[in-house]
Amino acid sequence: MASGINKTKIQSLSGSSSDDLADFLQKISAWCADNNIQFDNYGEGKLIADFESKIAGLLGFPAARFMPSGVLAQLIALKIWCDESGSNHFGMHPTSHLELHEEQAYSHLYNLRATLLGPQDSPLLAKHLENIDQNMAVLLTELPIREAGGQLPSWHQLKALVAQCKKQGMRAHLDGARLWETQPFYGKDYNEICEGFDSVYVSFYKGIGALPGAMLLGSVEFIEQAKRWQRRAGGTIQTLAPQVASAAMLFDTRIASMAGFCSRAKSLATVMQSIPFVKCVPREPQINMMHVVLPFSVDCAEAARDQIVLQDGLRLFGRAIKIGEKESYFELTVGDNLLGISDNQVAEVFERFMVIGQQWAAIHE
Repeated sequence: MASGINKTKIQSLSGSSSDDLADFLQKISAWCADNNIQFDNYGEGKLIADFESKIAGLLGFPAARFMPSGVLAQLIALKIWCDESGSNHFGMHPTSHLELHEEQAYSHLYNLRATLLGPQDSPLLAKHLENIDQNMAVLLTELPIREAGGQLPSWHQLKALVAQCKKQGMRAHLDGARLWETQPFYGKDYNEICEGFDSVYVSFYKGIGALPGAMLLGSVEFIEQAKRWQRRAGGTIQTLAPQVASAAMLFDTRIASMAGFCSRAKSLATVMQSIPFVKCVPREPQINMMHVVLPFSVDCAEAARDQIVLQDGLRLFGRAIKIGEKESYFELTVGDNLLGISDNQVAEVFERFMVIGQQWAAIHE
């Protein structure tokens, strides 16, 4: 096996998160000691206030609130905007996290009603807002569309979408779970990307690789309302210091690395697609993420993945996702975990993975 991979412990190919909990917590502890970091108290304190101010300035908003999860942050944003308008109706993409992964909490907990807009395999566009209920309070837009392989609208399309929201009297909320990854594609500052949105949510455990944590941004009045809803929803935790510290510790380095990650994703996709029967969605990645489509089932993909772990100590992906009876895909995000492993080394391992997967398919399918 190639020298860039340490076989003494399992190494994940995707992302930037640490697989070694003890080592990661020790790094956070050392950073806190070096910077004289103290606990916050129910979201109040210098550490959290300084970090909120930093992100608010970067994204061009007057105020921000750190929250324990993005689920909490986004439901709060929708609730505030719907209450403001007197309508419980909002719009979102059919592959939104709120629709696919949250058990319709927006309906069961907040009595909100969703209309799904646009095709599943491409981003939301201004034309998708035509002929909709004019009482729609807010549009939730995800940048990028994760379930479509990290696809983004063009700069013109993005600004046209926000303008259409305003034209139709709707608020615009940005699901920026992977907002940090979009800057190299647009070549704009983050505040320019966010311009026109009334509220934004960002994550710190995905692209940044920190402990779980999110931030909601908007006007001062909006964030004051968000704080009340955070408490009502049981999201005002006694301290979020470890989560905030991990994000503050990693943020500048990871943001500075995004352009390199995105460039690497393009070169890696080219190499991966030189392997027979492998394709990436999109064919040329727009961010540092792609979907790798495989010509065999989830069971075969995960059996081959586990065999590569045993042979090489390298986990190619966490889980495979079903497309059809004999086709699946996995998500690959280029981050720190790929440092020290060349595209050719990845291709060599992946070629063996494909052989194993096809052998499993021949036997079991």
